[in-house]
This record gives sequence, structure tokens and C-alpha cells, in this order.
Amino acid sequence: MSGSLIKIDEEIVTSAVASVELGGTDWDSSYDVYMVKYDNVIPTTDTQVFNFRFLVSGSADTSANYDYAGKILESTNPFTNFSNTNQTSLRGVTYGNQTGEAGNGVLYLFNFNNASEYSFCTLEEVARASNTAVAGLQGGGVLTVSQATNGIQFFMASGNIDTGAKFTLYGLKK
Repeated sequence: MSGSLIKIDEEIVTSAVASVELGGTDWDSSYDVYMVKYDNVIPTTDTQVFNFRFLVSGSADTSANYDYAGKILESTNPFTNFSNTNQTSLRGVTYGNQTGEAGNGVLYLFNFNNASEYSFCTLEEVARASNTAVAGLQGGGVLTVSQATNGIQFFMASGNIDTGAKFTLYGLKK
């Protein structure tokens, strides 16, 4: 499988930002499946949910058409199932900003170039959470509108994404 991931776009946060976008004007529509990897994501404000949206024509789709479901496994709590419909974004776990707390994850993006289908993703995430617990998430989400999408936007529920985070978009070679 060597060479099967083709880097399309990368953003490294050098100063705190409200959001990070991948794709948009850098989008390469020649792939059926995309992978997004993010590392060392820390909020500037403690105890924040990590959120994301899909881009349509380079702008975040903020409509209330996102549905998601998943399972959170935490070292200090029993597992938690979560789901929601008709939201304005998709979500990950809650991140903290104390020493040693950060989030990392991998998203797979499907149907992004097909205007006749819903765009959707799967999510695998692990974080040292806001209560110093280790938290993992396995889930997925969908934008319930038949339209082509061309990227992804990441942001915290409140506050900014702190310096040091790295976001990379890859196309999966056929």
C-alpha cells in the first residue's frame, strides 16, 4: 500500500485560530475516498467539544442538516452512546487544555464529489480529555443534503484551536 495516500492539503496552527479548513481551493476531486489526520489539537479554552463541518464551494455548510452517532469510551466512565440529528455541525469528544491534554484523530470522507448523494464520514478519535481521562471515540456523521462537498472545517465549541495542531488531508489512491 506504499504510496496509496496522496497529500492534498496541510495546515499547521502557528497561532491560535477560530477554525482550520482543509480542501476548498486546494481540493482535488480525482479521489473517491479521502482521509484527514489531525494531531495535537488543544483548545485555548478548557473543556471544549471539537466540531467539524463540510465545505460546499469552499465555504462551511452551517445548515442544520448534520446527523451523527458514535460511542465514547473513557477510562473514568462507562462507555457512552451518543447521537443527534439536524445539527449545525458534527462532533468529536471534549478536549481539555491542561498539561498533557490533547486530541488526535482520523476521518474518512465519502461521496464528497457526488452531487447526487449525501457526503458522510467515519471518525476514530483519541484524546487526553478535560478531566485527565483517556477518551476514545468511534463514530460517523452525514450531511443530509445531496450536493458535492469539497473540504472540511474544524473548530471548538467555544474559543480557539491553540498552536501546535496539525491537520492533513489525503486522497486515497485507487
